[in-house]
Amino acid sequence: MSWIVALGVLSLLIFLHELGHYSAARFFGVYVEVFSIGFGKKLASFQWIGTQWQISAIPLGGYVKMKGQDDLDPTALSGDNDSYNSKKPWQRIIILLAGPVANFLTAWVLFVAIAMGGPQALSPIIGQVVKSSPADNAGILKGDKILSINGETITKWDELSEKIKASTGSLTFAVERNNTRLFLLLHPKMTETTNMFKEKIQQPMIGIAPSGDTYTLHLGLLETLQYASSQTYETSFLIFQGVEKLITGVVPAKDVGGVVSIVKITADATAYGWMSLFFFTALISVNLGVLNLLPIPALDGGHIMFNLYEMIRRRAPSEAVITNLTIGGWVMLLGLMGLGLYNDITRLTQ
Repeated sequence: MSWIVALGVLSLLIFLHELGHYSAARFFGVYVEVFSIGFGKKLASFQWIGTQWQISAIPLGGYVKMKGQDDLDPTALSGDNDSYNSKKPWQRIIILLAGPVANFLTAWVLFVAIAMGGPQALSPIIGQVVKSSPADNAGILKGDKILSINGETITKWDELSEKIKASTGSLTFAVERNNTRLFLLLHPKMTETTNMFKEKIQQPMIGIAPSGDTYTLHLGLLETLQYASSQTYETSFLIFQGVEKLITGVVPAKDVGGVVSIVKITADATAYGWMSLFFFTALISVNLGVLNLLPIPALDGGHIMFNLYEMIRRRAPSEAVITNLTIGGWVMLLGLMGLGLYNDITRLTQ
């Protein structure tokens, strides 16, 4: 059952992405010939408001086929007023951006729902103190609750961690211990550690670990909107970073996942309740939005680059350039998809 839910979630996100393109295209008067969930052989279809809506055999994405625009044939242009290529470059860019924007908006709405449901936050309670560390030297003990740092209130472990990482000098901790408030002076020490991408970095540390205690966040309307916006931004930035690390070789190719990994993670998330499912759905939605903005000709980002070139140079790139770059983009995209699928199969068989 969880796998069916996962496939449904992925299909929904693809549908919303393509719906963004479709809505913007119709707004600018572009005739949409086909709206497809999946690629390849058509399994089922129906006609509605002039468009063929269909489900196809290969569930690895979807597409909106607009009049005068065909990724598989970049030269398939049309001079009619209701064609994609007859629109101004800035209009085409909006049509292209509408898909990723729909994904970011979907993630934002899901994070709003999570915020309204009362998400869990890690309490700023000490679970471990490293011997002879700055925290140990200052007298921090296991079970201490951090109330403030340099007079700024601390309510979550993330806030505590960020304050330490950003420190440039000594820190005054207000600590609650056995219903007593203590003030302790700490001197963070530059320490070599690794980040989430397994890179070695130097950052201020004091030698503590959380207890694992959590509490429920009760957020008002403004706090809910702020929570959703910050989560959407942070996950988007994290995925952009991940792509950058992959390109520069920091993240190994064997860590690339494909649609099987996406479905498996989403299926696993269903076992932990709706909030976990919503979180991973939002994460996948942001992932789709970010990846489609990459400047690969087969993706939205590549087409946006073509239109930006036309806006700046006052002329479109030559058909030969568009064709060659589009073919190259498809080769790159299919290569990445193949790598992700290979890694998925390898993980499943280990």
